[in-house]
Amino acid sequence: MRLSHTLPTVAMRFDEPNLVSAAGLVPVMRLAQDAGLVRLADEWLTVPTDKGANAGGKVSALVAGMVAGADSIDDMALLRHGGMGRLIGRPYAPSTLGSFLRAFAFGHVRQLDAVASRFLAGLAARTPLLGGVDGHVMVDVDDTIIEVHGHAKQGAGFGYSGVRGLNALLATVTPAVGAPVIVAQRLRKGSCGSPRGAQRLVRDALAVLRAVRSPGVTGRVLLRADSAFYGHATIGAAIRAGAQVSITVRADPKVKEAISAIPDDAWTTIEYTDAVFDEQSRAWISRAEVAEVPFTAFSSRKKAEQVPGRLVVRRVPDLNPPANPAQASLFDLWRFHAFFTTSDLDTVTADKTHRQHAIIEQVNADLKNSALAHLPSAQFAANSAWLALATMAFNLSRAAATISGARLNKATTATIRRTLITVPARIASSARRLTLHLPDAWPWQDAWTKLFNQTCAPPLPATT
Repeated sequence: MRLSHTLPTVAMRFDEPNLVSAAGLVPVMRLAQDAGLVRLADEWLTVPTDKGANAGGKVSALVAGMVAGADSIDDMALLRHGGMGRLIGRPYAPSTLGSFLRAFAFGHVRQLDAVASRFLAGLAARTPLLGGVDGHVMVDVDDTIIEVHGHAKQGAGFGYSGVRGLNALLATVTPAVGAPVIVAQRLRKGSCGSPRGAQRLVRDALAVLRAVRSPGVTGRVLLRADSAFYGHATIGAAIRAGAQVSITVRADPKVKEAISAIPDDAWTTIEYTDAVFDEQSRAWISRAEVAEVPFTAFSSRKKAEQVPGRLVVRRVPDLNPPANPAQASLFDLWRFHAFFTTSDLDTVTADKTHRQHAIIEQVNADLKNSALAHLPSAQFAANSAWLALATMAFNLSRAAATISGARLNKATTATIRRTLITVPARIASSARRLTLHLPDAWPWQDAWTKLFNQTCAPPLPATT
């Protein structure tokens, strides 16, 4: 592709008051309004002084900016260009929104968490965002380090990754159909251990899940996590809430003893990296195998705190070559990966299901590629509020994608933004109504039209 030579561009002017660069905010923010975002924020937030006035409008503006791609306070200025004020009302200045966030204390962050959970329930009631949660549901817990720079950030420190930052703890729900959504979040200081606060987060996440599921519907809820969360507090909270668990364990002496007790004929070959399925034997030809053994977690604690279950073990050959090739081993050497589970899945299915826990890493990467590219304030509470707002924007984008059709059902936030949100448009008014003139031959016109018609189209006339 090259620039036109017949009609070269030789001039430019920023002088068109009826253009907007993110027309997709119209149907998306209408969806947010219908799901109760403004009402919930006004009802729950009690941020003091004039900085907390009209909390619903300010929360809505922050979420809208994040949906459109803002990852800092200054980026909220993208809501104040062209004809945007005619579409979404008088937008707030970035400085006003920054002052609003800096007025937060820890209690206000928890109030915003309550808004986020109820907003998710509102989205789930109006869209197929959580389609499939009435059956078996996977709840994943993980933390991630959000890198920060400078010495003014409260709580910043060097954590397990060796990166200076703040620690975000997330819980996601993966429905049977669609991509994960965030049901609980918490920002912690950068140097804290992964399991800190996980007990309360798990309790909150499972409570939100119960709220969004259909009344009277039962189905297995499986909590998945890595070895950092293998502890009595986290597992106990999940079991008391009625969930099953599938959590990686560390290779401590008790686990090694249990693995050594597995007989040689108990191992089953599984589909794994470089595996080949043999049609004649109807089995996988693979070097990875799984087995299980009964296991009681936390057996050193009192009887009431012990958790009976199974230890599912996957082994793969240790392919590290010996230092001296002439000293090859006389028998196979294996690397073992074990997790503790209370689920009723068979061994092979339990292992495959547990490995799918890695899907939460996609959520972490997605957030860091959008609103969590930065934590914009020096104040810890303001950054905690920013995290809660980022999760609301993430879930709102996912809900809009589910309305637009199956093509975007599992798309990333960046793809949703490119196809549905940052669509340029020219505003025309007639008879006190606004019409959006969108680009001709927009590649995702059908998806955008479907989203707009479901959220903004006038109701059908009543029939007699």
